[in-house]
Amino acid sequence: MGQKREIIDAAKPKMEKAFAHFEEEIAAVRAGKASPNALNGVMVESYGSQMPVNQVASVTVPDARTILIQPWDKTLLGAIEKAIINSNLGMTPSNNGETIRLNVPPLTEERRKELMKQIKAEAESCRVGVRNVRREAIEAIKKAVKADGLPEDVAKDGEEEVQKIVDGYSKKIDDVLAAKEKEIMTV
Repeated sequence: MGQKREIIDAAKPKMEKAFAHFEEEIAAVRAGKASPNALNGVMVESYGSQMPVNQVASVTVPDARTILIQPWDKTLLGAIEKAIINSNLGMTPSNNGETIRLNVPPLTEERRKELMKQIKAEAESCRVGVRNVRREAIEAIKKAVKADGLPEDVAKDGEEEVQKIVDGYSKKIDDVLAAKEKEIMTV
């Protein structure tokens, strides 16, 4: 009985981690509005190592269409600019010697469809991660039945409980996906 609870309690944080990663990835997808999250994947060559932009500069959003990057060390301006260009964000940096401005262009219909494909792929990737955790938990329950004599009915209840948790995460994924889809497709 306690074994079933341990297996389920071990599976929950793994599913939550997969969902949190999905939310993070979705937040990085820009929907025509300026957001500091748009730069989350951009790595800058700084002092011999790769660092995220937000660790070498202040990233702010002065208005709905502009991202302002103010490096703490002015010598990194060129490296930040180069990293943004190489990151394929679809934005061209404007460097004035002190700061870098990124003007967020309005989304075209084609770009909106590309973004939808991208977030749907992220959602599917998250679902696969959650299902993999479900599979591991169910295998652990079946091993406990064989090795430790866990009663069959308790194992069946455990499998059903794991499935209910998976269903809950699937609904959360669908809800986040629907909200982001509405945000992207709203002109």
